Amino acid sequence: MSSEAVDPLLLGQRVVAILETGQRTATYKLATLMALIDHCIENLPAEPRDSLVVPIPELARRVLEIYWQQVRPFDGHELRQSRGSRARILAATKELRVAAGVHCSVDVAQLRAPDAYRHAIAEITLCLAQQPLHRLQKLRGSTTSDPFLYEDSFLHDQVSRSALRAHDDAIVLKPGVAHGLARLAGLLKPALEIMWVDDVRRMNRFLDAEVPNVAGHLFGRERTALTAVREPFKEIYGPHCFYCGAHLPADNPVDHVLPWSLVGIDGLTNLVLACKRCNSDKSGALPAVAIVDRALNRDRQVLENLAADLEWPTQHDRVVAAARGIYRAQSTGVPTWSGYRRSERLDISFPPWWVSFPTD
Repeated sequence: MSSEAVDPLLLGQRVVAILETGQRTATYKLATLMALIDHCIENLPAEPRDSLVVPIPELARRVLEIYWQQVRPFDGHELRQSRGSRARILAATKELRVAAGVHCSVDVAQLRAPDAYRHAIAEITLCLAQQPLHRLQKLRGSTTSDPFLYEDSFLHDQVSRSALRAHDDAIVLKPGVAHGLARLAGLLKPALEIMWVDDVRRMNRFLDAEVPNVAGHLFGRERTALTAVREPFKEIYGPHCFYCGAHLPADNPVDHVLPWSLVGIDGLTNLVLACKRCNSDKSGALPAVAIVDRALNRDRQVLENLAADLEWPTQHDRVVAAARGIYRAQSTGVPTWSGYRRSERLDISFPPWWVSFPTD
């Protein structure tokens, strides 16, 4: 791919085509692509034509986060996500959950069981290099890849840890690919989720059409877990909707400012109290810049203190990076949600602090 600007639509079509025509014996390719998209959003290059170095351990961390909830039993069953006898990524994820305690986040698991965490990341890193990253750009029946996303000539089924270190444990996205993937996130991620659910249904015979909410188990946030944030937030900010100011009942929603469906960040920096009306109306819409700016300008130390009390990370830097990437990848004039039944066109001609470069 040349250094000319990449057409995001053509890039998206190539990604979907290679997934639809290629062989998927596990959900690992889908997880890898989701992780790549999220990495591009949070590490968006300054210029659309720029390439991007992607550390494979960083992808491993994101893949671990994706599978963290998915390895929980569903309807009394452990979901198969690979046709192979040795599901290495799932096994590494389960081992870390056992070592750290199943009812915690990946961030807390890293603190509670650092050795087990490092082992999991190392195992997932090697698996990504030997399997999905090596095979992601190959069409079915082809012996060679079509490296339109990144150069993969050093990757193969038996690639060693030392060989990866010789390439700085990283792949390099081709010029323009990072911006293209970030811009397409809102379209590609739902398509990947649909493929994922279909694959899991095929791999698990008990998942017939009568078994509901498989997608919710795989990709939905454990909404009950968010209730731990509700009362502390009310004590700090008052029992009022962050968006409209309405007084909140006891069972009000806790909302992701940057939509969970787009970036999947659960840190306290990305959470606010909401009324049911605003929460439902906003749904997965991109919020107006002013809303994100107000969320990011909350007293950081207050959130850090709460994070320590709850063992719930703020993920402030990730939220800032994701907001920066999301809005810089959008076209001027796209509609954003600005309140109940209100929208406004995106305009970052006078960007807030979190959109500007260089990054912190």
